[in-house]
This record gives sequence, structure tokens and C-alpha cells, in this order.
Amino acid sequence: MDWFVGMVSSILAIVFGFLPNFSQEHRYVAMPAMTTRQDAVVLFAGDMMFDRSIRVEMQKNGEDFIFSCLGTTLKKPDLTVANLEGPITERASKSVGSKPGDLSNTRFTFASSTAALLKRQGIDAVSLANNHAQDFGADGVRSTTRFLEGTGVAHFGDPLGERMHVARVNRIPLAFIGHNEFQTLVGEEWKGSTTTTEKARKARADGYFPIVYAHWGAEYVPAGPEAKRLAREWIDAGAEMVIGAHPHVIQEHEEYAGKHIYYSLGNFIFDQYFQEDVRNGLLLEITFDHNGFVSAKEIPVYLERDRRTCLKAQ
Repeated sequence: MDWFVGMVSSILAIVFGFLPNFSQEHRYVAMPAMTTRQDAVVLFAGDMMFDRSIRVEMQKNGEDFIFSCLGTTLKKPDLTVANLEGPITERASKSVGSKPGDLSNTRFTFASSTAALLKRQGIDAVSLANNHAQDFGADGVRSTTRFLEGTGVAHFGDPLGERMHVARVNRIPLAFIGHNEFQTLVGEEWKGSTTTTEKARKARADGYFPIVYAHWGAEYVPAGPEAKRLAREWIDAGAEMVIGAHPHVIQEHEEYAGKHIYYSLGNFIFDQYFQEDVRNGLLLEITFDHNGFVSAKEIPVYLERDRRTCLKAQ
């Protein structure tokens, strides 16, 4: 009889093992091949800064407070990507308590718990290609990558290696390339990223859809001619789309050769409130399939003075 009970149990395990478990919410679910999704949804966000008054508010109300009115927006897509505007270290903040114009006011370091915060909030990958990644030198960059990797948050565009991040999301091959206009190799003069075009070309040749996430341009103004030239050059080289950050305002969107360019998504997590343009940011939900770009959904966000970033009523 024991052998019969065991056989029946095995059969039931096989049969019901394929049924979804509705008692839990899963972000990634393995399904039989006939129902495997044929697309990937990726959410892009702009600049994130977790120092200065943002850090103070997080210490007072808890780290998750600044994300508290976004609901599940960051967690619903298959992948969420943003720009991490500074290093994660165990060093004390230099910018807390500083005033605009002070040298320390724009020298950032984020608490060592920041990587876990990103993971908890659903941010899967970050660009380190920006002008604050080296605010605490090469040691700060290495500290950042160590904390991110320790919590499972992917990164790309770091100043020491300018690595790409490649991923197959629901079998859709994506390559994330960071471009930094303000890049410098530590110890050398400022010179900017120089291999973005070749990376886009190679990623496309290797069967990936390259997405260039660029940190570029002048702050608080529309996109300039050099950004437009570069974006089109990358698309000519094989980029599937180009997304920008750094200007702290939303810049224009254009289509070139059938590909989409968003020059700047503006601020996402930041303590700038001096005009409406800097308080408005954009989340960009992109759907890809095996032919590349399918659609884009723009999700406006707004920087509240209590330091939260909230979905903007439409």
C-alpha cells in the first residue's frame, strides 16, 4: 500500500506542479513554453540622489518614505533602470547641512544601505555613468559596485570599467550602455566616454538590442546640437533607442530613422524645487519584443517638498 500511496503522490505532484500558485505574487514566473511571454517591459527613470536633505528626510521618516507614493510602479515592469547620481560608501556625508554654492553642496555619498533600498523598491539596474560617480574617487566607485553586487542590483557605465549590462528579459536580448559626457579616468584629465558608438555596433552585431543611457548636455535648457548629433550617430551604429539624464529637466523626445530618443527624463529622486521644470520628471515604460521597440508609455512624476517623489495626477 505504501508504494501505491507514493505513486499517487508523485502523480499529483507532477500534475499540480504546473499550476500557478495564486497565494503568492511573483515577479518572474516560469510557465510552460506554449504560454511564454513574447515581450519585455522595461521602466526607465531619471536621476536619483540620496544625500543632502533627501538623506536627512530618510533618516527621520525611514528610507522607504521617499518612494511611498509610487505604489507598485517600479515593481510591476520586468526590469526597472535608473541613474544613480553618486557613490554608495560608508563615509560621512559632506553635503548634509551645506548651502548652495558651497563646494560640499554637490559632493555626494549615499548610505551603505542604499543598494538594499533600491532592491527593495524594485530598481533592478542602475547607470553609474555620471559626473558624481567619482565624488569619492576610485575607492568610492569600487565601494558602490561592491554594495550593488552584494544586493543583486546590476550596474553599467562605471568610470573604472565602463561595462555594459546585458540581459535576456523574457528571452528578449537587451544591452544597456552608459555614456558619460563628463567621464574621466581617475587621475587623468576629463575627457568623456569615447567607446559608446562601438559598443552599440558590437552589441547589435552580437544579437542584442542596445539601449544607450547617456549623461550629457547643459542643465535646465533644451537638448543641444551635440547631444542630437551623438544620439543619431549611436542609432546609425545600431542603438535601438537612446535615453538621457543630467539636465534636471525633461527635454524633448524625437524619432530618428524609426528609433526613439528621449534626451532627458529629468529628476526622479532629488531635492530641487526652485522652479516647476525641475520638480517634474518622467518615467518611461518601454515594451520590447523580438523585433525591438514596440511602444512607449510616459508616466509623469512630481518632486514634493517633503522629499517624496509621487505619481503626478493627469
